Amino acid sequence: MGVANAAAPSTAKTSAVKEQAPPRGRAAATANPIYRTGTLPAVRCATGQIRAGSAASYKVFMTRVDRCLNLAWKTQFKKARLPFAQPKLRFTTSKVSSPCGRWPQGAGGYYCSSNRTIYIGVFRDVLKSPYAPNHAQFMAHEYAHHVQQLAGIMNYYGQSVWRAGSSTKLAFSRRLELQADCLGSAFLRQIADDLPVEQEQWDAMVDWVAKNGQKTWVKNDHGKGRSQAYWMQRGFNAGSPSACNTWTASSGTVA
Repeated sequence: MGVANAAAPSTAKTSAVKEQAPPRGRAAATANPIYRTGTLPAVRCATGQIRAGSAASYKVFMTRVDRCLNLAWKTQFKKARLPFAQPKLRFTTSKVSSPCGRWPQGAGGYYCSSNRTIYIGVFRDVLKSPYAPNHAQFMAHEYAHHVQQLAGIMNYYGQSVWRAGSSTKLAFSRRLELQADCLGSAFLRQIADDLPVEQEQWDAMVDWVAKNGQKTWVKNDHGKGRSQAYWMQRGFNAGSPSACNTWTASSGTVA
């Protein structure tokens, strides 16, 4: 390719030096650069309100939270010197399959790493509750799986469970999902004033999860309620990925 001007070669070299490939292997999970990026930025989301039963207001709200997540994590990946790309967002009124397989049982939505798409179900039972912090946390959790994909953590997870036995697969799944709980909560902390999320609301959410969080996941692939609550609280208290290294945590905290 031709050079547009004399400054182009040095600019290209500078960009190449600044950005690095995601780590591979176990280090991608246990010592990822994303853990050393400090607090997530406090971004303004202007999410609007969800009206009970209104699919339109729900989709507007979730789309704006997604945009906020893009802004926050783009900044974080830049600090980590890792390449960033936005996920796709797809709303659906039915439990569609994807390149990753069937819609997960009990899930209101999911992230598929194969096509880097977040699927959000616009279902009647979901629209009954206009409780904004809960929906924002849900979106942030699914987005956190995209963060894991970009950071190389998802690749390590996939390699680790490929030939593993059922108990090992479940243990790895819990570390993956609980990390997403933590990363999602770290984001929620940074938009708490804008959303808003009052401390009483957050405490009520954590308390509910501690008591009920495991009921949806009968295989215990997401962690017990107390484990989910623990990692949610860690993320919210810190507002930073530094609190979310589930891969070196004791087995008791990821049970």
